[in-house]
Amino acid sequence: MTGATPAPAAVADTAPDAPLFHRRRELFVPTAHTRGPWDPGAMHGGAPTALLAQHLDGLAGERRLARMTFEFLGPVPIAPVRVTASILKPGRNFQLLEGTLSDTTGRPLVLARAVALAPGMVSGLGADAALPSLQPAPSPPQDGVLSPFPAAPGGEEEEGMHRTGMELRYLSGSVNENGPALAWLRLVRNLVDAEAPVPAARVCAAADFGNGISRVVGFDTHVFVNTDLTITLLREPVGPWVLLDATTHIDASGVGWAASDLHDAQGPIGQSHQTLFVRAR
Repeated sequence: MTGATPAPAAVADTAPDAPLFHRRRELFVPTAHTRGPWDPGAMHGGAPTALLAQHLDGLAGERRLARMTFEFLGPVPIAPVRVTASILKPGRNFQLLEGTLSDTTGRPLVLARAVALAPGMVSGLGADAALPSLQPAPSPPQDGVLSPFPAAPGGEEEEGMHRTGMELRYLSGSVNENGPALAWLRLVRNLVDAEAPVPAARVCAAADFGNGISRVVGFDTHVFVNTDLTITLLREPVGPWVLLDATTHIDASGVGWAASDLHDAQGPIGQSHQTLFVRAR
């Protein structure tokens, strides 16, 4: 979500090998690699959602996160945050989980709910029961074109989730073009200190880029931030790369949405959806 952002509590770590967050007792301190494209003092949505997903995944145990929904209550400043997560509805086959990312005063910044389901075996499914694979099959990430995002407006910072936190390789579209895009994304650093992200966290980090890579208006002329992110997964991704087949639609009233089909190197894994708040600059 957009708006005025409180000044960071301290200078964020800009080291090239820094993770997204450092753990300091019960707090998670973001580094400059969490910065978003709208405000040099605010995080990209992929960073806090990945942190929440990491905690929710820990509660799920042997179950798999089949649906995750994140509600942004405002901009998430580059400042220390707390994360809490709990099981709302326990169960052997189905659990409902919730999580909150808040600032050091306890003010909620991002709310999360997730459905965790026990995996099983289902036979007799037709060929069209799962998500259809892209035709023709997408090229591998190494065939994609690197297309780095610009720095946040009002800042010349090199570091950012969209610049140094993720690697983006476009198979179609680019950061300089409006319209649908097909792009591979990979989180290139650890999530918390030496802790690698779980598959669900990697999906969150990538899926929040859907509106950015498939925008239909310019970064220099409009603000088009997502107020939420919902991800549904048929299975966990395999490998570090997530492919987004992303499209954005915007109404003249200033409401829009971005939808992405999600794939890994083995085929489709799920879908994501973002509601957009759109305004001219």
